[in-house]
Amino acid sequence: MNNDARAKIALNNSELWGGLVGLALGIFVIWAGLKLGIGSIHDPGSGFVLFYTGLLMCVFAVTIIIAAVTEGGPSVASLWAGTRWTKPLVVIACLAAFAFLFEPLGFLLSSIPLLLLLLRVIDPVRWTLAIPLAVLVPLGVWFVLKRALLIQLPSGLFGIG
Repeated sequence: MNNDARAKIALNNSELWGGLVGLALGIFVIWAGLKLGIGSIHDPGSGFVLFYTGLLMCVFAVTIIIAAVTEGGPSVASLWAGTRWTKPLVVIACLAAFAFLFEPLGFLLSSIPLLLLLLRVIDPVRWTLAIPLAVLVPLGVWFVLKRALLIQLPSGLFGIG
């Protein structure tokens, strides 16, 4: 394969674009770390972790870019071919509904239906297992958060929880 063909494949390669976006994000993280102040190894500043995380991101991004240009192999899009999107979209819709109903209904009245729906729709579990799990797990989490850790949870319009 000549260089022109390799360059044409690389331009259509989503790994190349992903690497470039990662490199830009890494540079931004490095800049944010520098702006906050790095400090030293013995007296790290606020941007110490950001700076070195950004450097690591840039190293990974450059290796992805080099691999995309030199190999021109399969793209990230080919990894997603044949993926069934219905279940992930249902999970996203359920979590969005949960977030919307969390305050008005409260923790328990929003968590129990969410868990029951996920147990029955996403990876079907028999009712005799789904109902006790959907009730007992949120109750256990509520007890730990509310009573043991003293974290304030929304009780909703019915005052439950």
